[in-house]
Amino acid sequence: MFSYPPLRTSVAVLLLFGAIASLARAADAAPVVLFNGKDLSGWYSFLEKHGRDQDPNGNFKVEDGAVHILGQDFGYIATEKSYENFTLTVEFKWGEKQFAPRATGKRDSGILYHFPEDAPDKVWPKSLECQVQETDTGDVWCIGGTTVESPNRSAIEWNQLRVFRTADFEKPHGEWNTVTVVARGDTIEHYVNGHLVNSGTKATVTRGRILLQSEGAEIYYRRVELTPLP
Repeated sequence: MFSYPPLRTSVAVLLLFGAIASLARAADAAPVVLFNGKDLSGWYSFLEKHGRDQDPNGNFKVEDGAVHILGQDFGYIATEKSYENFTLTVEFKWGEKQFAPRATGKRDSGILYHFPEDAPDKVWPKSLECQVQETDTGDVWCIGGTTVESPNRSAIEWNQLRVFRTADFEKPHGEWNTVTVVARGDTIEHYVNGHLVNSGTKATVTRGRILLQSEGAEIYYRRVELTPLP
């Protein structure tokens, strides 16, 4: 006579298979190298005064394994593909040059994400921004009508919502910094050199292209990697 296994044994087996499947999915989620260290394959440029893939002043170059953004022209490089549910890791350090109208003051750039495929290129496009600015790295800017809810202090500036980071963890000028953006569904988290400095929920954009800004200051970006979240 056939004997069925006890219910708790069956449940344990199902849980085991579920755990194995989860590990398999995690193993499949290998990092996607967005910048190969050699050229800007997989990216396009957009400059406010020149348009798409027109860079007469050499604003974007690849040097010594890093993207060298001169900052003279306002604009960005953007991924050709769109992404959602990811951990994005970017390393940056500041250069020395600054240009009008930001020839003095804090050096400024930014990592924009969730730039929708149907939104037009412009300065600045609909997206969420992880601010990269001296002493303010990790702030959230909600651009082009996007919004997010956060427990951190916020204000409306330039007709956009700005959510302030909790503390400044940027390294001294000239040193490499690591910025991590975690985007899962409509939630976001910003980390600077391993410290959680900002978070939000109910983001109104959850998928799109990723941008690195040129905004009046010389900056270098390297190790631009994205790890899909299961």
